[in-house]
Amino acid sequence: MKNTLIAPSVLAADFGNLQRDIEMINNSEADWFHIDIMDGVFVPNISYGMPVLEAINKHAKKTIDVHLMIVDPDRYIKTFADLGANILSVHYEACTHLHRTLQAIKAEGMKAGVAINPHTNIDLLEDVINDIDLVCIMSVNPGFGGQSFIENAYAKIKKLKDLISRKGAATLIEVDGGVTNKNAKQLVEAGADVLVAGNFVFKAENPTQTIHDLKKLTCF
Repeated sequence: MKNTLIAPSVLAADFGNLQRDIEMINNSEADWFHIDIMDGVFVPNISYGMPVLEAINKHAKKTIDVHLMIVDPDRYIKTFADLGANILSVHYEACTHLHRTLQAIKAEGMKAGVAINPHTNIDLLEDVINDIDLVCIMSVNPGFGGQSFIENAYAKIKKLKDLISRKGAATLIEVDGGVTNKNAKQLVEAGADVLVAGNFVFKAENPTQTIHDLKKLTCF
C-alpha cells in the first residue's frame, strides 16, 4: 500500500491564529509541515523568515519541510538547521554549485531537497539525483499561493520517476502548487510521494477533514 505524505503549506494559514493552525496540523493526519521562505528577489513576493519558523518549531510535532525560494541559499543553511528544519529544499535555478549546496545541507544533519520551476527540465538533475533526498516539482510558478495547477506537471513527475528508477536513487517526489482532491490521486498515480496543499486545506470549512480526505484518496 502506498502511503502518500500530506504536507499542508503554512503559507496559507491564518497568521493571526498561527498556533491554532499548527496544533490543527499536529492533531490531523498530515505528515509534514511545509514552510515556504520567500525573499522578494528570487520570487516576486516576501513570505516570512526566521522568527516565524522559530515560533512554528516551538509547537510543531511533525517533520518540518522548508522550501527556500531565495537567492544564494547557501548563506542560510546552518541557520535553518538551527531553527529546526528537518528537510531543506533549495531551487535548482538559485544554485550555481548545486552539488556543494546539497553536501552542505546534509552536513548540518538535514535531508537535502531540490525544487524546480515549471520551465526547468528534469534531465538537469541526472548527475546529482543520487545526492537528492527529495525533488519538489513546482506545479505553479513559485511566489504566490492560490494559483492554477500546470498540467505539464504530470509528465514531469513520470519523467522524474523514470530517472530515479534508472539511477537506483531513493529520492522522494514532492508536488507543490494547485493540489486539490481533483488531481491528488492522478498525481500519486504518476509517481508523487508527497503532496503540498495550502489554500485547499486552510480555506476549507473543515481543514482536518480535508486532510483526512486527501490522505484517504491518495493511500491505495
